Amino acid sequence: MAYESNFVTFVGNLTDDPDLRFTGGGAAVATLRVASNRRWTGKDGQQQEETTYLNVNCWRDLAENAAESLHKGDRVIVIGRLRVRSYENQQNQTVWVTEIEADEIAPSLRWARTSVSRTSGGSSGGNQGGSSDFAPPPPSDDDVPF
Repeated sequence: MAYESNFVTFVGNLTDDPDLRFTGGGAAVATLRVASNRRWTGKDGQQQEETTYLNVNCWRDLAENAAESLHKGDRVIVIGRLRVRSYENQQNQTVWVTEIEADEIAPSLRWARTSVSRTSGGSSGGNQGGSSDFAPPPPSDDDVPF
C-alpha cells in the first residue's frame, strides 16, 4: 500500500449545521463549513486577525453521524485530504475551490464535553465491522449531488 501524504488537520468552528444529502445511488454526503481564526500582533503592536473558511465533505456513515451529532458553533477537529477542484459558474468563469475530504471529524474537547454512543453499523454502506486503515473513496464525481 502506498503511503498517503496528503493529510491535513483543521480545527475550527462550524458556521452552520451540517448539510446532509444523498446521491442518486443512496450514499450519504454531508457538507460542513468550518471557520478558523488566527490572531497575532503586527509590527505596529496592533492585534491582527485572519479567518480561514473551508468546506468539508464527508461520506456515508461519517456524514450521517456528523449531521446528527454536530451543530452550528461547535468546535471540531477535521482530519482528511486536501482537495482542489474547479467548475464553471453561470457567468462561464472558472471557479477554484479548496476543500477537505474528511476521514475523521470529532468535537474538540478543549472547551466542551460530550458523550459517545456507538452506532451498530451503517445504513449507507460504511465499514461494517472489519478494520481498515483508510475510509473508502467517495463516489465518482458523476454521483455527487452538488
